[in-house]
Amino acid sequence: MSVIDSPAGKQPTATYDSAFMRACRREPVPHTPVWFMRQAGRSLPEYRKVREGIPMLESCMRPELVTEITLQPVRRHGVDAAIYYSDIVVPLKAIGIDLDIKPGVGPVVERPIRTRADLAQLRDLTPEDVSYVTEAIGLLTRELGATPLIGFAGAPFTLASYLVEGGPSRTYENAKAIMYGDPQLWADLLDRLADITAAFLKVQIEAGASAVQLFDSWVGALAPADYRRSVMPASAKVFRAVAEYGVPRIHFGVGSGELLGLMGEAGADVVGVDWRVPLDEAVRRVGPGKALQGNLDPTVLFASTEAVETKTREVLDAAAGLEGHVFNLGHGVMPNTDPDALTRLAEYVHTHTAG
Repeated sequence: MSVIDSPAGKQPTATYDSAFMRACRREPVPHTPVWFMRQAGRSLPEYRKVREGIPMLESCMRPELVTEITLQPVRRHGVDAAIYYSDIVVPLKAIGIDLDIKPGVGPVVERPIRTRADLAQLRDLTPEDVSYVTEAIGLLTRELGATPLIGFAGAPFTLASYLVEGGPSRTYENAKAIMYGDPQLWADLLDRLADITAAFLKVQIEAGASAVQLFDSWVGALAPADYRRSVMPASAKVFRAVAEYGVPRIHFGVGSGELLGLMGEAGADVVGVDWRVPLDEAVRRVGPGKALQGNLDPTVLFASTEAVETKTREVLDAAAGLEGHVFNLGHGVMPNTDPDALTRLAEYVHTHTAG
């Protein structure tokens, strides 16, 4: 893909002036750009059809299938960006961690990491480990043209929590026990995961992703002091590692209202906000120099069209004073969401903010 030397570095020419990329750079936009976390997935009947009988992790390793699934919501909803179809545990699987995504449960790790000896499971990630990612992004960028592709990865804290707990958790008791009880082991674990995550994002950017998002899905379980001391250094290392590429870097966590300023400080250009904090309050917490992304409550989409529009206007009104705003949900699209509601929402945001 051809690139241009922009003020931010080398970026794909076709997507550089898109509404999404301009909003990430806090530049004027023709309309507020829209995309939805988990827009590619279970809410779409066409997704369920092509995924039928194919395990989740296997589907992430088939370039042509990844391409089709990533494109489905772009075709259907008219969103301003595609999000690469994958899962946050894909790089862990690629380096040989014995894990699987079990339906109705989530990622389950066969041998949780609890001791220093267990760190040996975490070898470096190479581009060859995820050659299917490079192939899929090549296919995607040719199809997407001027529509940006967002690459993504799980943040070190969330990956560490899965690895230590052995699967999803509500309390993170084992992870926090290491964090508090053996801070050096915890720091070494997160540092290794930062290197793996950075390598995974680099593969995506070098293959043609126009932006990247770091998902720290579980970070809302932390107090700000614990985040700053025990998590932020690893997230900051990831953002520094990809800074040279000049692509927008987005940081999102669930339940992270008390951490928004710190998450921006870690190195993001765009801070994702869940539905719990209004965007006008979020900008006060984050401070100047960052775009914001968000933040309609995903459950609003189960209400009437009129209710969706009312709540959407509230989000847009709260974002009116922002330097840069990317409209999104405050978390991922829920599986039972009516796809037509998402299509109407994208169209409404475009129409309401045009001009």
